[in-house]
Amino acid sequence: MYNIAICDDEDILIRELKENLQKYATETNREFCFFIYHDGSELLQNYNSDYDLIFMDIKMEQLNGLKTAEEIRKIDNTVGLIFLTSLKKYVWKGYEFGAVNYLLKPVNYNILKMELDRYFARYQGRDEPYISFSNNNGRYKVLYKNLSYAETDKRNVMLHFEGQKQVIYKNMKTVSSLLCSQPQFAHCHQSFVVNLSFVKGVEGLELFLITGERIPISQPKRKEFMEKLTAYIGELL
Repeated sequence: MYNIAICDDEDILIRELKENLQKYATETNREFCFFIYHDGSELLQNYNSDYDLIFMDIKMEQLNGLKTAEEIRKIDNTVGLIFLTSLKKYVWKGYEFGAVNYLLKPVNYNILKMELDRYFARYQGRDEPYISFSNNNGRYKVLYKNLSYAETDKRNVMLHFEGQKQVIYKNMKTVSSLLCSQPQFAHCHQSFVVNLSFVKGVEGLELFLITGERIPISQPKRKEFMEKLTAYIGELL
């Protein structure tokens, strides 16, 4: 099952695109679940981190596709984006937000099929593990490989990723269990779990990350942590 969102303010185009997508799904023995939106703001308000692919009109009256894509990339850097446009001048701008490609209106089925074949050939089998969560700021989908570390924040946990820090409303025991199920994460302190691929160096009871940040290592956990770090680095060599 693939979750596909269509965001366009033209009902006729939505209907035609959905019919073509259903035709493609039948021909390729895939199953699509559709989510329909008529404006970028509506899509953002109802955003679901489980979307696999979004078809989005670039030119919409309230919140256009480029602005919407910019906001989406702040919370989800894995979803596929295919822009819909009748004006080629907007195309290159769309690639700044990681667009898979663009389709000119009206959408031709053969071209749509070619783009979908390309999309599935490139992304199928690349279902990288991620953590998804919601907080007062919005909904987030973060690849584990992009999460540098997690730290206790009162009764919750603060996640650090891609220059952001966002709270997840779970305790450290729950979050560390999720993170440490991935081979690159390890406890360096009761209040910290770090992504070993972000570790630049160790000095005494302090870690230096490639992000420029420093986080503590507790004395009781130092030996076990250093063993995991050494083993992890060894596997990469």
